Amino acid sequence: MAHMQEPTQQSNRLGLLAIYVALFIIAIDISAFSPAIPAIEREMNMNITTSQWVINGYGLVFGVMVVTGGRIADIIGRRRTFIIGACIFLIFSLLGGLAVNVPMLLAARAAMGIGAALMWPSILGMAYNLMPEERAGETGGLIMAICGLANTLGPVVGGVLADLLSWRWLFFFNLPIATAAVYMCWKYIPIDIPYDPNEKIDYLGVLTLTGSLLSFLLALNFASENGFMNPLVVGLLTSFLLFTVAFVLIETKERDFALIPQDIIKNKRFFAAGAVTLFTSVTFFSVILYLPQYLTNVRGFSTIQSGLSLVPMMVAFGMMSFIAGKLYLRTGGKILVCVGILGMSLGMFYLSRLGEGYNYILGLIILGAGLGLFNPSTTTMVIAVVNPNRASLASAIIYMLKITGGAVGLGVNAAILGFSPDITSGISLAFEVNACFAFVGFVVAFMFMSAPRIPEREGG
Repeated sequence: MAHMQEPTQQSNRLGLLAIYVALFIIAIDISAFSPAIPAIEREMNMNITTSQWVINGYGLVFGVMVVTGGRIADIIGRRRTFIIGACIFLIFSLLGGLAVNVPMLLAARAAMGIGAALMWPSILGMAYNLMPEERAGETGGLIMAICGLANTLGPVVGGVLADLLSWRWLFFFNLPIATAAVYMCWKYIPIDIPYDPNEKIDYLGVLTLTGSLLSFLLALNFASENGFMNPLVVGLLTSFLLFTVAFVLIETKERDFALIPQDIIKNKRFFAAGAVTLFTSVTFFSVILYLPQYLTNVRGFSTIQSGLSLVPMMVAFGMMSFIAGKLYLRTGGKILVCVGILGMSLGMFYLSRLGEGYNYILGLIILGAGLGLFNPSTTTMVIAVVNPNRASLASAIIYMLKITGGAVGLGVNAAILGFSPDITSGISLAFEVNACFAFVGFVVAFMFMSAPRIPEREGG
């Protein structure tokens, strides 16, 4: 093997900058589109059940592919996987901005999800590799801070670009940033040795899971327009069942190489955390998609105003995430998770009472605080209940469940809106259903979630 020059401190800093810039554009991409959806609907002549695929298509593909992205990084190297993913993200951001019809727009968003799924696990691995081991905690904190900043700025950036320029600039916004990230990664991050070149990828598991979820979501989409007895809807629901059975059989056969390995899925504490994540994941996605729809189409808010309306939730989310990290060792994760879910459920119920004025802001703050308590605590608990060599995979699977659960939840919400007489009653009912889902998650968490006992500190 050829000798590689030891990276300098300056090149490490520039490499980390490239990584954090890429992390920012991935994290901002979901929330930035939310206030621009009404403008996309008007220009593309879409209804609300179709426009949700702008966010849902990206999230679905990202969620299903993120675990596979991590395994690809193990096989061919993180730097190479990152560059490939960033180039995919870059190309389809351009095509999305130039979209001339709905299929081209939605296909571009789905393909961007593939790019993000390749970038995300590579980003985490490269960031930790470039920082000294004793500063690993700083790296994790900075990653969470960047994600929080992106989530907070996303609706504002999306609203400003869509209002002052065009929603297409949400795609074009990615081009210079992703290009700079690719160049800096290629120039300043050293080539890494693949972690496990013999790793297998569960392609059939990915395909059958994608087919199952896509069939289910399309069935809900068409059912809201044509009814559940429509032949197309019946066919899609049949496909959903067949793909689901195939996925279960494939996962059982693949065992350790499955998308969700047997030792993880049989871990009762992990299974409980996964179930809770599925029940609660829709709350965040439904609010960032449907509250701007209500404020823009019913209350007459501008795109910028509807984007700014989400900031209280994002700020509360970020603040409580920081507080949760401080409280975890004192209270344990279960209390924080349960209180967080109750906040999410209460926030959704409060938001479902849509009316005049700015009362919804309190609902957003309660919801954001609940999310801030729940998300980091759940991730920490998951890592604590699996074998150390499975920690990264377990956290990636939880992230996959969060994104795919949110995508399925949005599909259910879209069907509720499709069957409702008007947008206000539809969103109100959808938020009530989401609150009930979250409460079911609370019951599961209270009864079944647990983590190893936290050891007492010396002298404590």
